Amino acid sequence: MVTASAPGKFILLGEHAVVYGKPAVAIAIDKRFACSIRYDSENSLNGRPVAFDKHPYIYHMLQKHGLESVAVDTVSDIPAGSGLGSSAALSVSFSAAIRAMKDQSVYGKDIAEDAFDTEYSVQGRASPLDTSACTNGRGIIVNGSSSEDRLWSISRNDNTWNVSNMEVPDMTFVVGYTGIHAPTGPLVERVRKYRDKNGFAYDIVNEIGDITLEGIEAMKKNDSVRLGELMTKDHKLLSILGVSCKELNTLVDSALPHSYGAKLTGAGGGGSMIALTDKPDDVCEAIEKRGGRPFIVRTNVKGVTVSK
Repeated sequence: MVTASAPGKFILLGEHAVVYGKPAVAIAIDKRFACSIRYDSENSLNGRPVAFDKHPYIYHMLQKHGLESVAVDTVSDIPAGSGLGSSAALSVSFSAAIRAMKDQSVYGKDIAEDAFDTEYSVQGRASPLDTSACTNGRGIIVNGSSSEDRLWSISRNDNTWNVSNMEVPDMTFVVGYTGIHAPTGPLVERVRKYRDKNGFAYDIVNEIGDITLEGIEAMKKNDSVRLGELMTKDHKLLSILGVSCKELNTLVDSALPHSYGAKLTGAGGGGSMIALTDKPDDVCEAIEKRGGRPFIVRTNVKGVTVSK
């Protein structure tokens, strides 16, 4: 049996725009997804017989590696559909476990690209932001400046994403989970249609990319005030794109009086928001009062790990 574990993540800046090659920042968090796999006489998931075609991420990875008759066990403390990278952490940990079991490369780029291919196939359109963050851990920048600490590059169709490591300053974030499961694929497709048909939406996507570049510089200077302003501005632009919702806006508004800034994170439509703050207890209380599930997250965590 081989076991692999990958962290969840949140997107600090740049979601949706990153699908079109714009810059984005993601930070790994101390909530993880673990996957164990071994050869067996029949397919099973967590001890029960299973048709893997009902579990598209697992099914795609097995097909990709030509595997049949395996037992898979999973444990996760990342809420599904929360915008915190549950599917990416699954894909990353599953790729790492399969590769280790088959004595293949467990180099970061190979795992991140494996997992990205799975995300792309299942969701219909994606970026390697989530899978690279869950693979590398700590923080990553996608499509930052050429001076960044480059990890790897991944291409698909006309887009190339250059992934770089990022040192995360000592900052406190609170996540507010709406409890609403929001699949990524339909939201990504909604933005694609809006952007393709509307020049205003096209400009918003470009502006999100510009905000992200400013945010990277603010993080390098450990400027929480400026970073928070950019986070809040980014949330407003994502709302215009139609990927926020009443519940997310409510939690963002409740956190702002106690935060430098707040925004949705991930695809939107539900899932989670994040707040940058020096008053995490106050933010947690405000979020809870408005019906959200708050938790303080620790950053600078390890990426994917493998054990036999």
